[in-house]
Amino acid sequence: MPTKKSTKSTNGSNRIKGVSSDAVGITQAKKAGTKFEWHYGRVTRIGSFNVATGSREIVIVWEEGGVSSQQGNITDDQWEIFKLAFSTTGRVAILSDQIGSDWMYDYRFVEAVR
Repeated sequence: MPTKKSTKSTNGSNRIKGVSSDAVGITQAKKAGTKFEWHYGRVTRIGSFNVATGSREIVIVWEEGGVSSQQGNITDDQWEIFKLAFSTTGRVAILSDQIGSDWMYDYRFVEAVR
């Protein structure tokens, strides 16, 4: 596999260079830690109920099998990513080090996927 590089730019951001999106994903997971893995799914339902409390709900069907539903405890940034994914391809990816099925609810590293 061709070499992947991670460098720090002059403005302090991290840059990753690879020959494919898979190579970049592998490098991102390695930088996060050895126990982190990518998980992919499709947002099938998204909702907001009771605007006063900011309660939000998402339902994701995971490619590895299973469905997760989360009501509440979704940050503004995560919500924006889920809305973007839902309005386009529906696909999301999360990078998680959680064991068992806990990774299905670990949205620390979430991104919309084309």
